[in-house]
This record gives sequence, structure tokens and C-alpha cells, in this order.
Amino acid sequence: MLWLKAFHIIAVVCWFAMLFYLPRLFVYHAMSEDQTSRERFKIMERKLYRGIGTPSMIATIVLGFGTAFHGGAWAYYSQASWFWIKMALVALLVVYHFYCGYCIKRFAREQSMPGHVFFRVFNELPVFLLVGAVILVVLKQPT
Repeated sequence: MLWLKAFHIIAVVCWFAMLFYLPRLFVYHAMSEDQTSRERFKIMERKLYRGIGTPSMIATIVLGFGTAFHGGAWAYYSQASWFWIKMALVALLVVYHFYCGYCIKRFAREQSMPGHVFFRVFNELPVFLLVGAVILVVLKQPT
């Protein structure tokens, strides 16, 4: 069980590294004025999303369910309201992740995108979801 938790935490850290950094790349991409910079950002965004972000998200979800179902823990988790609230936050993070993928595709096609101010605000959203999820897991409130 401890190995599952350890690898789950590692996957979460890697996923959040991408969730924090990719929108920052979007800020710089939206501000870029020359084609060379835009091409560089396209490559960086794609590699970060596909090479680190998506595998880490999948590992986070798989290992998270592994810990929830290990050794009869599901009987406890399924009755705990904090767990379901945390699952809702994780679902929002998955939606955020896929919206980032949508943004990458639009940037790659050089389609109209929101400006750098939008992405500066957008960049902060996973912080709030992370804070909520960590507080729920640590305090296990509400029960």
C-alpha cells in the first residue's frame, strides 16, 4: 500500500508540474511576436503535454484508484464525503488538462486564442484545486 501511495504522490507532483508550467508557456506564446518564438513554444508545449503531462495524469488516476481499492479501503472512501469532493476536484483538473490540450492544438494551427492576460489568470486555477484537494485529504473533512 505504501508503494502505491508513494508512486501516486510522485505522479501527482509530475502532473502538477505540467499543469503549472504549461499555461505559463501559453502566456509567453500569446505574447510572442516572431515566428521563431512561436514555433519554439509549439514544440515545448506539445512535448510537455504529451511527454510528461498526459502520462502523469494517467498514472495519477490509476494509482489513485489503486490506493482507494487496496485492502478494502473502498468501504471507507465510498462513505466519506471529503473523498467525493476531492474526486470532483480531480475531475475539474482532468477537464483543465484537456482544455490545455485544446489550447495546444489551437496554438499549433495558429488559430485565434485569448491573450496573455487570460492565460495569466488561467494559470492560477490549478493552484486552488490543489489546495482544496490537499486540505481534504489531510483533514478528511467533511466526513
